[in-house]
Amino acid sequence: MKRYFIVGASSGVGQKLSELLTQAGNETYGTYHTHNPENYPANVHFHQLDVMADTINTDFLPDTLDGLVYCPGSINLKPFERISGDDFLKDYQLQVLGAVRILQVALPRLKKSPFASVVLFSTVAAQVGLTFHSQVSASKGAVEGLVKALAAEYAPKIRINAIAPSLTDTPLAASLLNNDQKREANAQRHPLKKIGTPEDIAHMAEFLLSEKSKWITGQIIHVDGGMSTLKI
Repeated sequence: MKRYFIVGASSGVGQKLSELLTQAGNETYGTYHTHNPENYPANVHFHQLDVMADTINTDFLPDTLDGLVYCPGSINLKPFERISGDDFLKDYQLQVLGAVRILQVALPRLKKSPFASVVLFSTVAAQVGLTFHSQVSASKGAVEGLVKALAAEYAPKIRINAIAPSLTDTPLAASLLNNDQKREANAQRHPLKKIGTPEDIAHMAEFLLSEKSKWITGQIIHVDGGMSTLKI
């Protein structure tokens, strides 16, 4: 049995990943911000946590962690001219500094594991230029740089990778998929002609946490329906 820490485990990919890990017999510690997780994965140890708070209390975690996944993020799509400096800063604070702070407090526990793995999240938009994506691309581009630097710094003890999805059917993307026309138009943009599911991303995260991926670190894994590499 391994022990995993999933930040943002009450919805979307974090919820599905928590279910997978727990069903496999692992001990899973999940956090939520404002979403009450009463009806969410059974046997997950849930705790409220605000990654933007002045202090982050992780006393609820076990002494040793075998893996950490940072799920919080945002999708703010606007014309560049309408994005303020504060907008960029808020995105960076959530998606980059939030991950940095969580990693720093969790590192002592991760170092005690003989096989620790960290998974962060980027986006296909950091690889492919997409209209109105400057805000999210800037933050996620920083996440990709962070992954590679930390993977080098903590090898061979801790593996660190990121998943870069395309549009996935989660609450975070609800406004982009809130009618049949939007869903179909977005599906058709992908070579595989469909929208990603939380399961698609969670299965990759589960793989990166496991010993099946023991020779993988410092990578940005694209789970994006082919969007980042194919033109058809």
